[in-house]
Amino acid sequence: MSGTDDPRIETIAATYRLLGDPTRLRVLLACLDAPVPVGEIAARIGASQPLVSHHLRLLRGARLVRGERRQRQVFYTTADAHIRDMLVDMLEHAAEPP
Repeated sequence: MSGTDDPRIETIAATYRLLGDPTRLRVLLACLDAPVPVGEIAARIGASQPLVSHHLRLLRGARLVRGERRQRQVFYTTADAHIRDMLVDMLEHAAEPP
């Protein structure tokens, strides 16, 4: 890893701050397996559509999700394999016994 002046450190720290919110993490996990519209994400996690939209805006800004418009709906998925793999690894780690 590079020295302490590496700009990636701030990006990584900001990413973990975003993932520190349980609702935001649930939104991201709902996008893990396949593209999903906002309404379905809201139903899956038991949150309102406006709240989910707010979290998706922040996650898009951090390049953790991407949206694809299909007619009148936008379907969201994790931005790339790096994000998906990181989340899967974190879930597996959390499931390990202490």
